Amino acid sequence: MRRHLIPACVLIVLGSLFLLDNLGFSTFDVGHLIATWWPVFLILAGVNLLLKRASGDAANCRN
Repeated sequence: MRRHLIPACVLIVLGSLFLLDNLGFSTFDVGHLIATWWPVFLILAGVNLLLKRASGDAANCRN
């Protein structure tokens, strides 16, 4: 259950940012922010996959 917590929080934050931007309450351009930083999300996803794989291999060696 805990592994679903981070993606859920990310979706809530992104949705809130888009809503605030559409309603005119934000002082920054969400589209520009995402267009600039999208490669970071790919890098973090790759690191996450590597860490999960490494911890899974270590767990299998102990059994």
